[in-house]
Amino acid sequence: MKTRPLENFGVEVSDIDLARDHDPATVDALRWLWAEHGLLLFRDQTLEEKDIVDFSALFGALEIHVREEYLAPDHPELLIVSNLKKNGEPIGILSDHEVGWHHDQIYRKHPAVGSLLYSVKIPPSGGNTGFCDLAAAYAALPDNRKASLEGLRAMHSYAYFNKRWSEPTNDQQTAMTPDITHPLIRTHPISSKKAIYADPGMTAGIEGMPEDESAELLQGLYEWCLQPRFMYDHEWQLGDALMWDNASTMHRRGEFDPTAERLMKRTTILPRADLAVPF
Repeated sequence: MKTRPLENFGVEVSDIDLARDHDPATVDALRWLWAEHGLLLFRDQTLEEKDIVDFSALFGALEIHVREEYLAPDHPELLIVSNLKKNGEPIGILSDHEVGWHHDQIYRKHPAVGSLLYSVKIPPSGGNTGFCDLAAAYAALPDNRKASLEGLRAMHSYAYFNKRWSEPTNDQQTAMTPDITHPLIRTHPISSKKAIYADPGMTAGIEGMPEDESAELLQGLYEWCLQPRFMYDHEWQLGDALMWDNASTMHRRGEFDPTAERLMKRTTILPRADLAVPF
């Protein structure tokens, strides 16, 4: 197993087959790399759905996403992200348009600690996934700015995200995803690093703060986070598996030609039960 740094943060891990290399020493090394770097890229993988699920489960329990209409029939731990249709109906979520900055499952009481996305079909260009290192962004803040953020709680909403970037949930799904608040500064459940835990796509405001003041604070925070030094832009290749840390990064997707086909399969990884609520 070899590694090389990606631009600004994250590492590419080579000489590894995710379908086979599950020995404890390898998994421990990957777990450390993931917590330390926030983003792991594995290229040239050939994975069946079971392989994706089995590898992801080495890092934590897997969540079954509330969007049951877009889950893989034989492996419901997999969310299908695609613009493909079958019998005139979409087989996946998020189609081919831009998807703004967000964390996966930040709107849950026990939010995800990670995700793994595997490319099955990709367009000739476009559809890049951008990542922002929110741990590095927090670490670089002046001490007085850090102090001003301590104790604040942010409000997160799946409906807020869907209104702009996705599609409404049905009544049952809506009942399962009520709005939630979490600390604005999250302590990582594994590394104990602190990171900004808010994003433009799913964070509706700061609890107990007037709307205009809340919007000003968050906008200033996002402008700080989205500096080039905290960013990595991933141009997908066929067979890429990309594993990111939802506790310390946010991500977005660029649009692509709607006549091109894109098919991705994603798992959602939960933290240990005793560390499942951000603090």
